[in-house]
Amino acid sequence: MTTTPPRLLVLGGGTAGTMVANKVHKVLPDWDVTLVDRDDVHDYQPGYLFMPFGMNTPEQVRRSKRRFIDPATRIVTGEVDRVDADGRRVVLEDGTVLDYDHLVIASGTTPRPDQTPGMLGEGWHKSVNEFYTFEGSLALRDNLAAFEGGRLVVHITELPFKCPVAPLEFTFLADDWLRQHGLRERTELVFVTPLDGAFTKPVASRELGHALEERHVTVETDFMVESVDQEAKVLRSYDEREVPYDLLVTVPLNMGADFVERSGLGDELNYVTVDKHTMQYLPQGDRPAHPEIFALGDAANLPTSKAGSVAHFSVEVFIDNLVQLAHGRPMTHSFDGHANCFVESGHGKALLLDFNYETEPLTGTFPVPGVGPLRLLKESRFNHLSKLAFRHIYWNALLPGRPLGLKPQMSMAGKHPEGPPAAMSASMREE
Repeated sequence: MTTTPPRLLVLGGGTAGTMVANKVHKVLPDWDVTLVDRDDVHDYQPGYLFMPFGMNTPEQVRRSKRRFIDPATRIVTGEVDRVDADGRRVVLEDGTVLDYDHLVIASGTTPRPDQTPGMLGEGWHKSVNEFYTFEGSLALRDNLAAFEGGRLVVHITELPFKCPVAPLEFTFLADDWLRQHGLRERTELVFVTPLDGAFTKPVASRELGHALEERHVTVETDFMVESVDQEAKVLRSYDEREVPYDLLVTVPLNMGADFVERSGLGDELNYVTVDKHTMQYLPQGDRPAHPEIFALGDAANLPTSKAGSVAHFSVEVFIDNLVQLAHGRPMTHSFDGHANCFVESGHGKALLLDFNYETEPLTGTFPVPGVGPLRLLKESRFNHLSKLAFRHIYWNALLPGRPLGLKPQMSMAGKHPEGPPAAMSASMREE
């Protein structure tokens, strides 16, 4: 008697979805894996930050998806219309129906400038810019090259959004770029945030706030944008404050895929509601349970950063649990919210944050205690070079699902629980 292999359906071929498909073939080779995505384009999204400054080229950022997906995976090109969770099937916009036994939603998050009045218009990708899409990053490269001074405003609409340190990194890199091009004295650099400080984590916020202050960046906090007036070139907040700009670099509201809303699986921003330790769908209100559904990467409403490291570590935990489920055992592996993020600080240096659900970013060394070679919450040239080198690791090891030698759980080894000193000059500068 022939047994039908379990069917795993993955929605989304970004970082998380690609890793899942590749890793499942390694640990459950008999499973039938299908991956759905709208096209064959895979971008190294951290490279978007660097393209406006000429530090990455478009060719270094963009590849074909199929090059990185195990050939045993069936790839379906199309747009998802909805998930029929009760019927254990996914319906595509062209009417195609895909059945599954287990479903992974890895459809990511998308900038939605249409959600802020006035953000889209004639000035979009001209005087009003973003670097969270391939096209936006290229447009910003050209607009920055034509900039001759004035008010350069970096703005965050609302949390959560992809890579929460990226607007800070852009600000630091812009400060450095403006100095290199003799424009810093002619430019007022402004950082506008809905937060009460530079970052979500208090320790890191304090230190990064010092970094902005040292670079003479004006910080406008608690700014909840109501609209963008492109004609007057001002941001307006709900409390009637105004921030004028000559060149605006904004982080639009981020939202999950629309099909998540249509399927009744998400929160108010279309992120799939999940158990933060297992990434298993967690129904809200009177919604029915569907333990066969998981969400990974930016598509999930995990209370941590929407970052590639979170996708990496959470996928590792998911794969271990999936193997247990495949053998009829309960899931015992738990994701702790581990994230590590390089923060480009300009002048060829960067610092590194390492934290999880419960633990603040601390000083110390990573990944080897006392050795590093990466420094936590301290600027160093090696941190910067490591971030640049990660593009090679991403294409050649992370996406194919090869082991990187990093455990998904955060380790306190090599960290200093007392935290960094208050003074920026003592804490973040390279020793």
